[in-house]
Formats: sequence, C-alpha cells, structure tokens
Amino acid sequence: MTFREAVRADLPEIVRLLADDPLGATRETPGEVIPDAYYAAFDAIDKDPNNAVIVAEIDGAIAGTMQLTYIPGLTYTGGERAQIEGVRVASEHRGRGVGQLLIGWAIERARERGCRVVQLTTDRQRPDSIRFYQKIGFRPSHMGMKYHLR
Repeated sequence: MTFREAVRADLPEIVRLLADDPLGATRETPGEVIPDAYYAAFDAIDKDPNNAVIVAEIDGAIAGTMQLTYIPGLTYTGGERAQIEGVRVASEHRGRGVGQLLIGWAIERARERGCRVVQLTTDRQRPDSIRFYQKIGFRPSHMGMKYHLR
C-alpha cells in the first residue's frame, strides 16, 4: 500500500468512497461527473499548506482516503493539532488493515510536524467506526457539536 496526496483526477473515486456508507449515501453525489462544488473544495484544500486530501493505493487503485488538516492553536502552549476528517475505506478493502495503516500514516506525519494532539470525529451512527478508532488508541474525550447551516 502506498499513500499520496490526491490529485483532481482522483475526485470521482474519492466521492464514491465518501458516499459508500449509509450516512454518506444521503449527502454525497457520486458518479462519473460530480458536482463542481467538489472541485472548488478540492482546489481550496490543495492551495492551503495546512490541508491535504490523502489517498491510499493498492495496486494502483484507491483503497482509502482522508483529509488531514493542521490547526495552529493557543492551547497546549501554542501547540499545533492535526485533524483527521472524511476517512473512508473502499468496501472491498474493509477489515484488512487499510484504515489502521491510513490513520497510522497520518499520526506519523503529525508527529514529524511536531503536533501536540491528533483529533478526529465520527458520527454516533457509525458504531463500527467508533470501535475501530478506540481499538487503535483514540479515546472519547469531548462532546462534539455541530450547527448545520443548510
């Protein structure tokens, strides 16, 4: 398995992964032609040195993805944190260690950068994800809240 920063051409496959679960299926729009909003978001991420969309490849095919964001902050004595978002593993690769390797890769990048903490959120409606993250060392420490604008 190899890890690399995603390129625009990867977006249809990334969106397919994002939509490949019960929650993602209700909010994503996969297909050969995806909405321009995905490209605008990707371009904004790509231009920001504190953001990256990462893909995991097996034999040249995308097996997983995530967004990794570095957030400067005043807490932790001015320490930077790494935020992991949008983690998905292709259904045909789930249960084979892809997710663990992908998250481990992100943790190592955060450690190399000098981050003080790595954080992520997962929806309470994803009990398998919650178990997975706890199994690899993440602990529920805060109550996350969202205010949806649309």
